[in-house]
Amino acid sequence: MPEKPDADPFLDCELGPDAVLGTRTFEDVLFNEETETPVNVLTGETPAHSQATVEEATAFAASIDTDTPQIALPASVETQIETQSKPYTAAAFFHFKATGSLELHRAYHAAYECDAFSVDFEADYEAGDLTITVERAADS
Repeated sequence: MPEKPDADPFLDCELGPDAVLGTRTFEDVLFNEETETPVNVLTGETPAHSQATVEEATAFAASIDTDTPQIALPASVETQIETQSKPYTAAAFFHFKATGSLELHRAYHAAYECDAFSVDFEADYEAGDLTITVERAADS
């Protein structure tokens, strides 16, 4: 059965729009200069693949070809070691690793995709904080 154009965007969400309305700051979730990196126990040095700046990380996130704005999140030390990857990864600004739950991820995604809401975010990489603001479109 085809979806109705006016279907509730929160229909498949555990949370309704009231859960994401307003401004919320998620602390210490973004890649920053304090992100943990592995250290070679023999040399005491961080491997070259795990050395990166915030500028590199934000440029990488901005380069992702998608309609949804991306942010730079820290990669775990285990991932950096196992895959010899950079200490950051890119994800949608409402990713569950940033918001702390899959339920909030889905609710922010629904609000972002719906014309009835205005969704904005601010990524403070110096502090590592992400602030997301959701308003009803008529209120903004």
